[in-house]
Amino acid sequence: MSAKERYLSASEAASALGVSMQTLYAYVSRGLIRSEAGHGRQRRYRADDVQRLLARKELRRSADLSVEDALYWGAPLLDSALTLIEEGQVYYRGRKVADLAAQHSFEEVAALLWTGDPSQAQALFQLADERIINGRYETILLHLEVDGLDLLPLHSLQSMLPLASLEDPSAYDLRATTVAQSGARILRLMGHSLVGEIAADRNLADALQQGWCPEDESAATIFNCALIACADHELNASTFAARVAASTGANPYAVVTAGLAALGGVKHGGYTERVESLFQGVESPAQLRESLTQRLRRGEDIPGFGHHLYPQGDPRAVLILESLARSQADKPAFALVQTAIEAAEQVIGERPTLDFALAALALTLGLPRGSALALFALGRTAGWIGHAIEQYAADRMIRPRARYSGELPH
Repeated sequence: MSAKERYLSASEAASALGVSMQTLYAYVSRGLIRSEAGHGRQRRYRADDVQRLLARKELRRSADLSVEDALYWGAPLLDSALTLIEEGQVYYRGRKVADLAAQHSFEEVAALLWTGDPSQAQALFQLADERIINGRYETILLHLEVDGLDLLPLHSLQSMLPLASLEDPSAYDLRATTVAQSGARILRLMGHSLVGEIAADRNLADALQQGWCPEDESAATIFNCALIACADHELNASTFAARVAASTGANPYAVVTAGLAALGGVKHGGYTERVESLFQGVESPAQLRESLTQRLRRGEDIPGFGHHLYPQGDPRAVLILESLARSQADKPAFALVQTAIEAAEQVIGERPTLDFALAALALTLGLPRGSALALFALGRTAGWIGHAIEQYAADRMIRPRARYSGELPH
């Protein structure tokens, strides 16, 4: 078979499959179709993968349908009414995330994910504050201070939640209404853990601004955008971990703890630390350009750019970076952020991801170490609670089978 027969152009592959170019790129990101560099900047696509995918569509009802592909960037494994990723945009319950950030508080978006009604936020979070004030949470809300240990905010959250669950008997009531109440309480407790006591009349974005950036009132709007952008992202690794925990009947505190464990991995939320390393020891745009060039010369990548699901750019990053630009554009740190974006697009042709935007936010606002990941965790907790509510309602345990590849019995 000639090289021409082995490969198809993007338009040929999309036409053969009867899909849009966007869907073709999604298939590539999921590993269903392999692509390679062709002439110039054009890419070519494996014809045998296209044929295999066509055959797979014909065998959709087969029990052996590409289980491995489904687990690795494959088709969704579970039904969910929370988040849609389509045509390069993200929607929560049918509402565009950028529109939600412009019109609602993070608490209202959490209520939307949990109940379908953002107006439920006030009642949910007011009740959460009452339970926290009347409960025995004082020692739990304190950051752990252990000699010799350098605890990041994520570590404090992971340590606090199991203890907090012991003070909340209603956590074991897995009805949707009660789980939403537990979710509000968990978010408030996490906020307390990150920035100290939160006044009952303050939302989480305002509390973060008061705790981290007391002299910059514009930061509250930025934090609100970031929390909403992070709130959910379909069945990513941490959300799948959270849903598996929920499927066993684990309470919401344990569900969030499972999500935090996966989020902290260096290939997921922990990736923000790699992005932050781009700016370490760099004081000027010229230094940053030279640092990025040196990375490429050493064969290293530039972390924080290019997302499998968003060939044209991550809309969540756009939301956060535009919010930063509106009030922080004159800061030297933001000039470094802009330099990194411009250099990456020129050299590798990729655009910022959510991880980059969170690291850029932390750098520009001068936040404490580990704050980018903590902000990610706080926002994503809203989604984990929403997925827990769905999974509890499904009342089925998630239990994939393993395909044995070891030594056969003698």
